[in-house]
Amino acid sequence: MTAPVGVVPVEASPPGVHPGPPRPAPSLRSRLTGRSARRGWANLLLVLGVTLVALSQLHPSLLLANTTTAGGDTGAHVILPAFMRSHLLTHGQLTGWDPGWYDGFPVYTFYFPLPGLITVVFNSVLSYDVAFKLVTVLGTLLLPTCAWAFGRLARLRDPAPACLAAATLPFLFEPSFSIYGGNLLSTLAGEFSFSLSLSFALLFLGLVASGLRTGRHRALAAVLFAVTLLCHLIPALFALVGAGVWLLLDADTARGIRRGVRGRLARRRWSRRLAWSVVAGAVGIGLTAWWLVPFALGQAYTTDMGYTKVLGFPHLLFPASARWVLAADLVGVVAMVYRRNRVALFLVIMGGISAAVVCLDPTPKLYNVRFLPLWFLCAYLLAGYALSEVVVAVATWNRRRRLDQWVQVIRERLSLVQSRPWRPGDRVSRFRRPTPDSNPPGSVVGPMIALAAACLVVVPPLALPAPTLSHIGITVGANQPSAWANWNYSGYERKPDYPEYRAVIQMMAKVGTDQGCGRSMWEYDPSLNRFGTTMALMLLPYWTNGCVDSMEGLLFESASSTPFHFINQNELSITPSDAVVGLPYGGLNVPLGIEHLQQLGVRYLLASSATVEQAAAADPNVTQVASTGPWSTSYNGQTLATTWKVYKIKDSSLVQPLANQPVVWKGVSPGQTSWLAPAVSWYDAPGRWSVVPAADGPSAWARVPVGDLQPAARSEPTTTVSSVSQTDNAISFHVDRIGTPIEVKVSYFPNWQASGANGPWRVAPNLMVVVPTSHDVILHYASSGADRLGELITLLAVVAVVALVIVDRRARRAGWIHIPSATR
Repeated sequence: MTAPVGVVPVEASPPGVHPGPPRPAPSLRSRLTGRSARRGWANLLLVLGVTLVALSQLHPSLLLANTTTAGGDTGAHVILPAFMRSHLLTHGQLTGWDPGWYDGFPVYTFYFPLPGLITVVFNSVLSYDVAFKLVTVLGTLLLPTCAWAFGRLARLRDPAPACLAAATLPFLFEPSFSIYGGNLLSTLAGEFSFSLSLSFALLFLGLVASGLRTGRHRALAAVLFAVTLLCHLIPALFALVGAGVWLLLDADTARGIRRGVRGRLARRRWSRRLAWSVVAGAVGIGLTAWWLVPFALGQAYTTDMGYTKVLGFPHLLFPASARWVLAADLVGVVAMVYRRNRVALFLVIMGGISAAVVCLDPTPKLYNVRFLPLWFLCAYLLAGYALSEVVVAVATWNRRRRLDQWVQVIRERLSLVQSRPWRPGDRVSRFRRPTPDSNPPGSVVGPMIALAAACLVVVPPLALPAPTLSHIGITVGANQPSAWANWNYSGYERKPDYPEYRAVIQMMAKVGTDQGCGRSMWEYDPSLNRFGTTMALMLLPYWTNGCVDSMEGLLFESASSTPFHFINQNELSITPSDAVVGLPYGGLNVPLGIEHLQQLGVRYLLASSATVEQAAAADPNVTQVASTGPWSTSYNGQTLATTWKVYKIKDSSLVQPLANQPVVWKGVSPGQTSWLAPAVSWYDAPGRWSVVPAADGPSAWARVPVGDLQPAARSEPTTTVSSVSQTDNAISFHVDRIGTPIEVKVSYFPNWQASGANGPWRVAPNLMVVVPTSHDVILHYASSGADRLGELITLLAVVAVVALVIVDRRARRAGWIHIPSATR
């Protein structure tokens, strides 16, 4: 009887002969200590070694210290997960309204919520300060493991996956950029969401490579892409493009053009893989729709910071610190062509796409240099692949050398025993042929990887001599990751000027208690970095439990009021930051700045320079209510003597009736792009403030061209506003007369809804106006149509994930999914 094709028949035992007992399964000890386990231990040692080197530069003892993280943007990010924990989650939300910055803004609507949620989860078992610190380093510590998993899932043979993990170490210490994302300097500067997303993107791309080959992991790939996107947009775009590149590089794609049976089978395989990609991608995007739909549809209400494309591409793409990487990449390209390796080709293509985006900058809102880390990551991973080929070549040469030595020894033995030259097929005896010592192909790879890992642990990159580092473009100094990590994770509390910072915070908290809670405008100065970051005072809402808000906040693009704040900052600071490019900054003008604060409902001005304090003291619209100092300190070699003074601003209520009826600008859409220029022009012209322009309103309001400088004023009856109350997502007040327009000095956003009034409508500069229809009015931040649409899509995507898990499990049990053997 003939066995089916591809099935090896089992020979029956001769009569009277019983088969021996089955071999016992190897013990756990033998599996962990045997020769076959060496590669696994070597991989583990290398990945763990690289991770420990990165961790050693981040000061683990400081990561576990209960100090508030400082440094760069990170020092202001501290407040966001805390607000999510104490406000958003209590309302059953992950995005919502935060009144703490910029007259209020939609928090996490235009930024990435998952790192904040992970912080809250960690905070359930750890202190908040430690939980936040661990999340800021999580992406860095996961990157070597994710790079190894990418190589393993993409079917690279040892030692290539471990070499990819090793290549992430110099990428993390890449010194040519410090804010764009991915490397340690960028992570410490505040781009930890980017780093976390980048690690997940690598893992996702490995899963796509495996899924296209096996037909498995659709649900997991969808979830992983959603996680990547909810951490940061740019690595998610990298992952999305990479999934398309994997699909095009599929080895069987080219066979689809053939005719006949083989062509039909190839096209069928291609269609299945295309369907796998479409289903996984659609479900992954659907899982993020609750956030992605409002993010996309609300872009009209974000602020464009006006950053221009960074030029000098050779300097950006080929810095001195990366010359050795480019040399290694040449080796990798040669090996790729010789080996016909698809993974290396994938890295080359993705690196080229990333470099092209940096050079061409196809979209103005995505700053071109934000894609620079993706270029460097591909370059370093390709160098890791080149390293693996070198290791394999050395191991192969060593094995052949040992085999040649063995052959020579056997020939000499046979010559002595049989007195004749050795010939192929000769035996040492009648019973067996000579065999070499156990030496499987590449057996020296494991020890070589272990040695490399030991070297990485013992000699981390920053422990090299300074002259050695200078040859590859790295300058040892205060801008190195270890120094930055020490500055960040020692916290605000361990800075030399912390007593001054604490005194300012305590003063503002007492002012809020004595004079009433409200918003504060603080004078900007670069020397504020002595507190831990120039953004230290953005944490006023954090330290005062939401009583005293800060007009300046971190997420510049998320608020439509951002440009108007920086105009005020320019008027009220000696050395302003002028963060929004292209605004008509007029320079120091304290009286006009105070009038602008009255317009925005700001209650307090916190000044630190003698010039601003003298001008404020002479202004009848403010009254000094507190001070602290003088404080003497040294900053950048200069001795500073600072006295902080707080001024309460008169006639700066949160809700007030308008004396004149607003007018509606014709031809101005509600979005920020068409609104900003005319609103800034009106904001800078005090003579036009008697009539407030609106983006829309009742039909009774006059419609005027945007260029109308002096619209006719129509007076409104006098109305008294009382019982004003504000929470994190609502404002209520009482009016003694209905029908009179009431200005609410909170940033406009379409999610605001009014009860007991018509509106709200957007009015200049970026506030709200309502027309009461009852004496008690409530404005609350509610879900919009975009929110509800996104939530519905996400619900359907969750159902799809469950369905995919069930279908894939049944397919595996029924044997429908074919899993081919691993090949290089």
